[in-house]
Amino acid sequence: MQGYVGIVLHAHLPWVRHPEHARPLEERWLHEALWESYLPLLDVLDRLAADEVLAPITVSLSPTLAAMLRDPLLCGRFVQHLRRLEALAAREAERVSADGALSGVIAHYRARIEAAHAAWERAGGDVVRALVRHDDAGSIELITTSATHAYLPAVLPPSARAQLRIGLRAFEGFTGKKPRGLWLPECAYEPSFGAELSGAPVRYTVLDAHGLELARPRPPLGVYAPVLAPNGVAFFARDPESSREVWSRDEGYPGDPDYRDFYRDIGFDLPEHALLGELGPHGTRVMTGLKYHRVTGGGPHKEAWDPIKAEARAREHAERFVERRRAALSALSGVRSAPLVVAPYDAELFGHWWFEGPIFLEHVLRGLARSARAGGIAATTLGGYLARQPELVVAEPAASTWGEGGFGQAWVGRAIDPSRTRGLSPAHLIRHMRHAERTVHGLVRARRGAEGLSGRALEQAIRELLLLEASDWGFMIRRGEMAEYAEARVRAHASRVDRLCRVAAHDWIGPDEARWVESACERTPFLAELRGEEIRDAFDAWG
Repeated sequence: MQGYVGIVLHAHLPWVRHPEHARPLEERWLHEALWESYLPLLDVLDRLAADEVLAPITVSLSPTLAAMLRDPLLCGRFVQHLRRLEALAAREAERVSADGALSGVIAHYRARIEAAHAAWERAGGDVVRALVRHDDAGSIELITTSATHAYLPAVLPPSARAQLRIGLRAFEGFTGKKPRGLWLPECAYEPSFGAELSGAPVRYTVLDAHGLELARPRPPLGVYAPVLAPNGVAFFARDPESSREVWSRDEGYPGDPDYRDFYRDIGFDLPEHALLGELGPHGTRVMTGLKYHRVTGGGPHKEAWDPIKAEARAREHAERFVERRRAALSALSGVRSAPLVVAPYDAELFGHWWFEGPIFLEHVLRGLARSARAGGIAATTLGGYLARQPELVVAEPAASTWGEGGFGQAWVGRAIDPSRTRGLSPAHLIRHMRHAERTVHGLVRARRGAEGLSGRALEQAIRELLLLEASDWGFMIRRGEMAEYAEARVRAHASRVDRLCRVAAHDWIGPDEARWVESACERTPFLAELRGEEIRDAFDAWG
């Protein structure tokens, strides 16, 4: 074999559940990701399995996303969302019936929505179980991440341990499997928590390229082979070229003029009466998912999108991607171990942000399977690669993240546009988080054996702290996108932690506080299926 390509899809969304609202805007994140990305991914995997095409990939499923995919309220709301979208597409088919180009576009959407419905039905409404079946068949390797995707360098060591342990335990509860690998949130690594990582325990994780390029000693193959850290964990590195070809706004495939333009949506183009109520609260305009224009070029003018031409372009780009990986790996021929290209992406890139992405992914995997049969490069899971190449160079990876700056600025730096965040910055989030961490950890040490309502309050305080620590809020605040919602979530979780801890500190609880604790548990049932001792034991006593 000339070498391997390890495609990694990281599937994560922040935990969002608002039963107090009929159609909250933020829950649309899950609905859109389901019909545009996760269900098309299942379709791709099902087609490859039916054709006996074996080109395995690694899929990271975050506990927050898994919890939402298993939540009856959210699943029921997704079905309602899909039905509303079907009705809107049917209405649009009538409206544009005289326009040949747009008729083809809306027919394509209706077929895509129907395919999403079919995939949902095949999965029995349980996407997690469907992914587990593909893991059982060897077409994917499921791994996970920390409990709420916390930016681990910014949390205290006891919180880092709890995030890792609860994340792994939650994943096992959702899937029935112990993951061999773990996705470090934001690919963020700091050698000081290496012991927590190895004690989790996990066998491997993934960093951005400079995490290995700056490792000590320098790995001889750079990003083209994992290293074994002194703590016993294998570290893979993202290949910059593979990332640039798919991620880059300027150079990446999704920017091709033939692909569908993400930002132009009928939710903003059509009058309200034509949208069949597909609006946000108080008439807020929202993305419907029905977009009729192609990228076209850099100017404001957009031409009609041609789905058939766009899919042909996706197949061409898939062939180019495979050929470029072959060329890169061929240049490393003669090295002792088989070289590896690691290509990690957010799963939502394929379908949501890049509508033709699932077609591209499918044809990349088919191309890699053909190559493997001919003795060329082959697809592999990261765990599968380690099984074939157990002897690794020992090196200590460097502190690093992916994203802007490469060293955490996107999660702990100043707000890019303070006017959009009302002066709030990730530093304010960390202040809230640090206070909540110290309060919870101190209470766990003092009241570890609390029972009854005091015990429930303590366990719920831990859940609220985990949600407060999610990396998503800092990123939203820094970017100014959904900053108001992120700020509200930060303040709400911090406030609940404080009040729950005050309740948990006492053995006797009055009726008003008792009712409030019960309502808090009902409002935020995140990982409610974990037993109380599993939640508490994940936190070491404050040292």
